[in-house]
Amino acid sequence: MDVSKKDWNLFRENLPEWQERYMEKLVEEYKAILNSDQNASDKYWALEGCLKADKRNPGVVITDISRSNFYDHLISLIRYKVITMEDLKDFSDETKEVLKRIVG
Repeated sequence: MDVSKKDWNLFRENLPEWQERYMEKLVEEYKAILNSDQNASDKYWALEGCLKADKRNPGVVITDISRSNFYDHLISLIRYKVITMEDLKDFSDETKEVLKRIVG
């Protein structure tokens, strides 16, 4: 599937904003862990587990940003709830239709 120049540029422009927004959500989750009534060791290990899992999340990092991975990255971002279809409102109808077929 070809990716239009407009969609590719929108993706590259929006990705840092999407990731920043998602990481802000993660930081709030980390704060909740740290502010809980658990023992310090329980907080530490809970936070360490979250950080370990989150650092591989597309909302935190995406490697190999290329046009050939455009749809894979968008699908991953949707499935990890980093973005919603509403975040793609400016993308082409073709891109939105492809994503709707794949992720429902």
